Amino acid sequence: MAKQKASRPATKTAVKKRSGVKAAARSPARAAVKAKARTVAPKKPVRPKQRIAVSHHREEDFKADGLRAYAKYRDLGIADATHGLAQAHVIRLQGPCNPAEVSKLHYHDVEFQMVYVLKGWVKTYMDGQGETLMKQGSAWTQPPKIRHMILDYSDDVELLEVILPAEFKTVELKA
Repeated sequence: MAKQKASRPATKTAVKKRSGVKAAARSPARAAVKAKARTVAPKKPVRPKQRIAVSHHREEDFKADGLRAYAKYRDLGIADATHGLAQAHVIRLQGPCNPAEVSKLHYHDVEFQMVYVLKGWVKTYMDGQGETLMKQGSAWTQPPKIRHMILDYSDDVELLEVILPAEFKTVELKA
C-alpha cells in the first residue's frame, strides 16, 4: 500500500507551527541574554579630550623638584596634556652615585612604568629579576608595586620614564 502524502497546506502548517514554537522559545532567552549583556557592561569613565604636548630640549627645564633629591627632572608635558592619564619625563641622576642615599628599597603604586636609558648606565635591583646593568638603549618595565632600587649609575646617566597614572604614591621599605 502506498504512503499517503500530506497535503501541501498541512505540511506548511506543520512547519509553521514547529518554527513558531522554536522562535517563541528562543526569543525570551535571547532577549534575556541581550538584556543581561547590556546591564553588565561597565561604562568607561569619560576623560577630557587629550591635547598635543610638544617639548623641546632646554637645559633650564631640568629641575630638582621631583621624587628623588639626587635627580633632576625634565617634565615633557604629558601629564597636563592627558589630564593625569600618564606622565613622562627625562631624569638625570646626579653623580657621583652615593649608595647610602640612592639604594633604598621601594615601590610605586602605579598601573604602568617604563624606563629607557638615553645615555650612560644604571644598575638596578628588582624583585624576581635581581641585579641588572642597564646601558644606553636598554629599556625595562616595572610591574605595579614591584620592589626595586637603584644600586649604582654613571655620572652622565639620563633616563626616559613613562608612568601611568601621572599622580601616584611611592612607598619606601626596609631592606
